[in-house]
Amino acid sequence: MRFGRTSKALGVAAVAALALSACAANTGTETPEESAEGEATGGNIRVVEVNAFSSFNSNSSEGNVDINGKIAYATHSGFVYINNDLEVEKNEDFGTMEVLSEDPLSVKYTVNEGVNWSDGEPVDGGDLLLSWAIGSGYFNDATTDDAGEIVSGATYFDYAGDTGGLALTELPEIGDDGRSITLNYSEPFADYEVAFGLMTEGGISTPAHVLAEKGGLADEDALIELIETESKGDPESPVERPEVQALADFWNTGFDTKSLPTDESLFLSNGPFIASAITPDQSMTLTRNEDYSWGPEAKVDEITVRYIGEAPAQVQALQNGEVDIIAPQASADTVEQLEGLEGVTVEQGNQLSYDHLDLNFSGVFEDEAVREAFMKTVPRQQIVDTIVKKINPDAQPLDSQLFLTDQAPYEESSSNNGSEAYGEVDIEGAKELLDGATPEVRIMYNRDNPNRLNSYTLIAESAAQAGFKIVDGGLGSSDWGAALGNGTYDATIFGWINSGVGVSGVPQIFKSGNGSNFNGFSSPEADELMDELIVTTDPDEQDALQVQIDKFIWDSKYGLPLFQVPGVDAYSDNVTGIEYMPNQTGVWWNFWDWQVVQ
Repeated sequence: MRFGRTSKALGVAAVAALALSACAANTGTETPEESAEGEATGGNIRVVEVNAFSSFNSNSSEGNVDINGKIAYATHSGFVYINNDLEVEKNEDFGTMEVLSEDPLSVKYTVNEGVNWSDGEPVDGGDLLLSWAIGSGYFNDATTDDAGEIVSGATYFDYAGDTGGLALTELPEIGDDGRSITLNYSEPFADYEVAFGLMTEGGISTPAHVLAEKGGLADEDALIELIETESKGDPESPVERPEVQALADFWNTGFDTKSLPTDESLFLSNGPFIASAITPDQSMTLTRNEDYSWGPEAKVDEITVRYIGEAPAQVQALQNGEVDIIAPQASADTVEQLEGLEGVTVEQGNQLSYDHLDLNFSGVFEDEAVREAFMKTVPRQQIVDTIVKKINPDAQPLDSQLFLTDQAPYEESSSNNGSEAYGEVDIEGAKELLDGATPEVRIMYNRDNPNRLNSYTLIAESAAQAGFKIVDGGLGSSDWGAALGNGTYDATIFGWINSGVGVSGVPQIFKSGNGSNFNGFSSPEADELMDELIVTTDPDEQDALQVQIDKFIWDSKYGLPLFQVPGVDAYSDNVTGIEYMPNQTGVWWNFWDWQVVQ
């Protein structure tokens, strides 16, 4: 499981509306043809997203934003995907995942013959080996200080997920067929089913032959030889690896873009759709991959993605017939507006997502007392009352960093982790900790998201009462994700959303030095527990470990979770096949079932 960042929350505050200009592709739903079975086929479905697209690499730390992941999901394939019952489904049309041994754990992955990239090159063992090298952190030999800064060695591929699971495997060999690798684990790994080639994370999404060329190697064979011959990273004896560094440098940023590259190799597909047009910060068009036949096949020819941040603007676009599917910020007002529309279906449910305020462990917040003082000023109840209460009268501030309110261990963890100290705003307590100081705090958030603006405004007003000088560090919807962890702010408001399976998302965010650990949190005790967590297969033992980790995070004055995010989807009667999904893929989870109807 890997967490994905999301700027979708639930909001009622309004900011300047984004332009509702026409998309680069169709502005109306096309009438489909009828198949022999009477099902609608072909046509164009128009779906709205809150965030603007920013990268064809959703697995990098900067590219790990919800919209990028959804586009990767629609344009790539893998060995498994997750259905809306949060069950792992095998995609054996793409390839097979065969457990050769359970003790010790050994898993063979084989891509079927005929599975190709959109340039005609096969998806093969080289692609699998590269994916493994990235996801395992095989070459990493960095040592960090207490602030999380690298003092020796290097972290090469800036992978957003946790590398601890695949790091339990030895260097795999490509099979004689050229299309397989076998992963041999030194210990049991709780998330092995979703650790490699999970479609939710873009499946096998980086073509080895392209990265080889962009990284200065002769071809894919040279890349394979490099991975197989370079020594494993050792923080005790770091060495320079210029060829690996060149590959990593391109992987980290070379696929980032807000427009469609002229170089088609930068957005190759091995999935149902291919990107065909982008209007920066406005829209994107996906066109059917005519060669694709190795997984669920889409029923429509084209998907147009509009980026609209504000819920009222999304509702208006749906009402006007400009779009077919929306997933706006959930609020009572939005739901009421949607339920008043004719010819529209509305679906609601909790999301596996939460909004939170994170404080950097450096700069103004290096001092734990200053972090604690700031946390005492955060009006979490007011934020919940303003943003969430209307749609969920039972909503309360979220009191766990690891569990959501509808998960069984939540009550135990929240009653023991120290969160009760921040149940109410304590301005006087904050002033006492500051002792006359007036620290300046820059808060970064997605300024195009009404909820984040609302949360920022309430936090800024309250913190100012204790003497904090707040600087508005808000960024645009396609820029905030890339700014995470870059040192230009002191605190940030954003959201995490996960796949709903596995436990590897915990070290992804909270383990020292990991790619999604943006604020520099480091706890040797918590690190040890997280190492134990990923090799623990018993669910009750996993919960017990996470309860302990949760307390270490709260004790560190990490920041504050704000609320669990409720979700709402709505779609026109012009389309069918949409089913509610609480995880990071949202309505996209079964996009292959979407159909246009007459």
